Amino acid sequence: MDKKSIAAILDEMGTLLELQGANPFKSRAFHNASRAVEGITDDFQALVARGKLTDVKGIGTSIAAIIVDLALKGKSKEYADLRKGFPDGVMDMLRIQGLGPKKVRILFEKQKIRSLDQLEAAAKADRLAPLEGFGKKSQENILAGIQALRSRSDKHLLSTARDSARAVYDLLMKQKGVIRGEIAGSLRRQKEVIGDIDIVLSARDADRKRLMQAFTAHPDVATVVAQGETKSSVTLASGINCDLRIVDDAEFPFALNYFTGSKEHNVAMRTRAKKFGLSLNEYGFSRLGEEETRGKAKKVVPCDDEEGIYRALELQYVPPELRENRGEIEAAVGHGLPVLINEKDIRGTFHCHTTYSDGVNSLEQMAAGAKSLGWEYLGIADHSKAAAYAGGLSREKLNAQFREIDLLNSRGKDFRLLKGTECDILPDGTLDWNDSVLALFEYVVVSVHSNFKLSEREMTKRIVRALKHKYVTMLGHPTGRLLLARDAYPVNMNEVINAASDYGRIIEINAHPTRLDLDWRLCAYAKEKGVTIAINPDAHTVGGLNDVRYGVGIARKGGLGKSDVLNTRALGGVLEYLGKQ
Repeated sequence: MDKKSIAAILDEMGTLLELQGANPFKSRAFHNASRAVEGITDDFQALVARGKLTDVKGIGTSIAAIIVDLALKGKSKEYADLRKGFPDGVMDMLRIQGLGPKKVRILFEKQKIRSLDQLEAAAKADRLAPLEGFGKKSQENILAGIQALRSRSDKHLLSTARDSARAVYDLLMKQKGVIRGEIAGSLRRQKEVIGDIDIVLSARDADRKRLMQAFTAHPDVATVVAQGETKSSVTLASGINCDLRIVDDAEFPFALNYFTGSKEHNVAMRTRAKKFGLSLNEYGFSRLGEEETRGKAKKVVPCDDEEGIYRALELQYVPPELRENRGEIEAAVGHGLPVLINEKDIRGTFHCHTTYSDGVNSLEQMAAGAKSLGWEYLGIADHSKAAAYAGGLSREKLNAQFREIDLLNSRGKDFRLLKGTECDILPDGTLDWNDSVLALFEYVVVSVHSNFKLSEREMTKRIVRALKHKYVTMLGHPTGRLLLARDAYPVNMNEVINAASDYGRIIEINAHPTRLDLDWRLCAYAKEKGVTIAINPDAHTVGGLNDVRYGVGIARKGGLGKSDVLNTRALGGVLEYLGKQ
């Protein structure tokens, strides 16, 4: 079992212990160990093999033994025994917004509720409101939460889908007989939430059966739904449905384009084709009235790649991220599509956390991780003092952090740590740090972390007031959403973007896979208003720095180019920009 999976199990064990009513220190130990495993920067398997896990702060002897079992055997008796005590339905209840372990324990132990269906029935029968710590409003929220949970039950985070897809795709591409291959669907379009996975390969007829067998026999396949020579469907261990389609190589560009979607973009492309007397489908072009089907392709306009399809329709090539029928066809007619930002354009980032607040890795480890990515700078933005739940910095800790940053910066000339903060926006729109402290930072990220239930007018006013503050540099995770877990708080983002434009503030695309906030649909308006964007991973571990890739995907989907994003600039350009602010 890999490091990421083990960290998730340790965290789940901590939650299960909370449900069990165990000593809080014991459950906290598992949560802390989970974070410690996430933060390991050395070779994890080597630590396991050498029996050195207890050298990692936060991992004790008993938990180390569990980690070794999971790493080497893929299972743990302690975990299995703990998991047996709770039906799957109890774990599902924990996914409802606002229902933590304490409340779920009451429902499970005192009300004998063991599933979402039983919970829904109890709420509808008004049996939850009288319980201590619940009430009418909680009961209503639980019903709404159940509906929300069911509506997204077949949805998955972009990062989860990407990892699952890559594992299958990488194995397939090593198989003999594969000519070309690509991951298609909403994953290729970089949608923030994914329904299922689509993979398209090209191969000769003689190789298809063997390739399909390799697909359905993949170690990550939990269930084979259907298996054929041109299409097979499976459900992966992650719970995501995955389809594989194998086509002739001449059909590959058309199949890739079709199965990338979106449906709306495909309709627009077919409509465009009709103007040229052509019909377009997943097999190729044909003359109108002579529909092309597999094996009977007339190949009236052969295309070697996707670019050829767009050229045939006198269109600029439309990158997959833009294929949502939101004006991209019209822009492509006049070759007006932007040159989109690429991951290689990123030269640093600004919103990251360390052990000074709620991060897992030290300043030195985070700096080393950033340097390994080829970056020139890394902005540290640990929490301000109000975020006590997240280890918000005292003035003393802040001074110590600044001294350490100065020391690390003095050791090298090719990389720089920047002094920032993630400062809480208080409910009235004032900031957590006072002006004398804010003046010490090279930049200030401001974020909402509390009081999410204000009205839209109040929340908008709160954020706009914060953006007016003279020391504010950028707005962090603008809507506070947690994908598949928590809806955005009510806020008029057009007004917020207008304020950012008026006062020269940056808005971040928070690249953490659970956030991806700013929403890509708002990027075009921010660009129109001249608002500079920063792509920040909100990294709490060295590994979290890699989440920048998801933010780049959202920026591309929103039509942003290199010049629209601050952290595509070299260090000198960033310092000049921040100095002017």
